[in-house]
Amino acid sequence: MSKVIIFGLQDFAELAHYYLQSDSPHEVVAFCVHQAYLPEEKSFKGLPVVAFEEVEALYPPGQFSFFAPMAPKKMNTVRQQVYEEILQKGYQMISYISSRATVLNAGAIGDNCFILEDNTIQPFVTIGNNVVLWSGNHIGHHSRIGNHVQITSHVVVSGHCVIEDNVFIGVNATIRDGITLAEGSLIGMGAVVGKPTMPWSVYTGNPAIRLEGKDSRSLL
Repeated sequence: MSKVIIFGLQDFAELAHYYLQSDSPHEVVAFCVHQAYLPEEKSFKGLPVVAFEEVEALYPPGQFSFFAPMAPKKMNTVRQQVYEEILQKGYQMISYISSRATVLNAGAIGDNCFILEDNTIQPFVTIGNNVVLWSGNHIGHHSRIGNHVQITSHVVVSGHCVIEDNVFIGVNATIRDGITLAEGSLIGMGAVVGKPTMPWSVYTGNPAIRLEGKDSRSLL
């Protein structure tokens, strides 16, 4: 069990607090944001809110852990930056895996992962750091998910797929077996991807096609 500080004050942070309190051995002791976003009342969910710039003085890294399951702004790069800043301060980061997720002989699952209910993770899957799997996804056998990825809900990732860093996959998308989603790919809702993608590109439709001249970082 760890005493945990949650980074953020918006929906993801509130949900993280709920899941950790109701379905994990961890104890949430505080919330944390950058000084510029510190609320006037300095309290959230009945717990203190502290400035990230001063957090070590109040909650030393050797005694407390962090959890930062943030929204995928700018193709997860904002969440990536916060994740790296927390590590630089010397904190360990926990992961949350729902007790109602099915994890079948998976390989390594990294830190700061937020894996919600009704996910099915088949054998020999590996998942990197700072990954969000919203509810109800299927991750096929022998697939590899990189770092700073968000998969929304009811996504099917078939077997032997590679999802590189900073990918975002929208609701109800389907990824054919053996496909590589390149770094920074944005896969739209309901898209059916049957071919490898290009970095920092946007794909929509069935079959999915690349939107010419669109950089994923400008859309999410």
